[in-house]
Amino acid sequence: MSTTSPVTDLHVSTSNRQILSIALPISFSIFVPQVNFITNNIFLGQLGEQSLAAAGITGVYYLIFAVVGFGLNNGLQALISRRAGQDRVGEIGKLFAQGIYISLGFAALGILVTYLLAPALLKTALSSTAISNQSLQFLQIRIWGLPFLYIYQMRNALLVGTNQSKLLVWGTLAETCTNILLDYGLIYGHFGLPALGFNGAALASIIAEFMGMFIVFAVIEWKGISRQLSLYKDLSFNKTDIRLLLDQSSPLIFQYVISIMSWEFFYILIEHNGSRDLAISNTMRNILGMFGVFTWAFAATSTTMVSNIIGQGFSDQVPALIRRIVKLSMGFSAIICLLLNIFPGQILSLFGQGDEFVRLAIPVMRVVSFALLMMSFSTVWLNSVTGTGNSRVNLAIELLAISAYSIYVYFVLKVYKLPIAIGWMSEWLYWAILFSLSFGYMQSGRWKGKEI
Repeated sequence: MSTTSPVTDLHVSTSNRQILSIALPISFSIFVPQVNFITNNIFLGQLGEQSLAAAGITGVYYLIFAVVGFGLNNGLQALISRRAGQDRVGEIGKLFAQGIYISLGFAALGILVTYLLAPALLKTALSSTAISNQSLQFLQIRIWGLPFLYIYQMRNALLVGTNQSKLLVWGTLAETCTNILLDYGLIYGHFGLPALGFNGAALASIIAEFMGMFIVFAVIEWKGISRQLSLYKDLSFNKTDIRLLLDQSSPLIFQYVISIMSWEFFYILIEHNGSRDLAISNTMRNILGMFGVFTWAFAATSTTMVSNIIGQGFSDQVPALIRRIVKLSMGFSAIICLLLNIFPGQILSLFGQGDEFVRLAIPVMRVVSFALLMMSFSTVWLNSVTGTGNSRVNLAIELLAISAYSIYVYFVLKVYKLPIAIGWMSEWLYWAILFSLSFGYMQSGRWKGKEI
């Protein structure tokens, strides 16, 4: 074990340097899996348009369960950050243990749902029997990665919440390198491995998630963080902490699940227009994931820094902190938006679907690029609400935004059957509502005095 000195100060400041020191490692830890995900789609795109279209359905389905862990991650992160700001370091290990127990319960539930309910759901929702069957076979393999993913997310909450986000990089690199190598091997049959085609990507992802989890555990042990934070000192099931964590996380879990379910609804409506539109939309999701990493990193930074600063008793510094984070987030996104509009053809050609695919996808990419810019400030303000501990307010904001989003896509795609570029403008509506409500709430000051 490392001889690293004990953690003595987990407080954060509100400087730009502090913001970047937390956000940049997080952005890298998000960026590398997105490279991993896009590599999956590039490999699967070589199998044909149907495989790329099915990847869109399976990707969003798995994402629904992944964001359950993300909601729990955010709730745990906010609590850990608050305890760090309050100098109650001894309670961090107990909270972390309860997060592991809850996450494993959710993983078991996700596996059961996929085997018992997903067959009927996919066959009812999708018009193409071939895509439905292909998606189901994939998901019944892929879903076994959930326990590894959830434990990995709990470790992320611990590292970000204690201002050690730079250590996220090791697990991320291990996961991504494993996934890319095994994708190439298991999809096409290289390195002496069986050629499993579409399902090879599912098996590769499971093994990669295990590796990411294992390496992060190993690094934390090597650095002595388990000892410093007393992670294994009290592993008993604690009803009070379980209740506190669920109270903080359940609105966030529900918020993220309904958000992704509305995206699945969007994809189902797109699928009814044919595999070409679905393949284009799946590509747009890849682009959102790839180029939204800085925004999500700054959003996660907002959660942990706002909670930590409030824990230190400096609530008056929160608005200025959020504005600093927003400026940095918008700066990165403005550069990305510009690049997407200057080189759209070159980026889209990476997916190997031909000139006609690129021509039809460019207008959609321009819509998505502006959505990325809107997301850069909207999600920082929304995550600031998470940092205050008022997760029920997050849920209320999300419900209003998702309701408007779902009504919009239904009329645009189902009733009026307008082009998918107009359908993707639903992102503009969604982020505009999220920003307006989050900004209004934080400006009102009603979050002050919330204890978690």
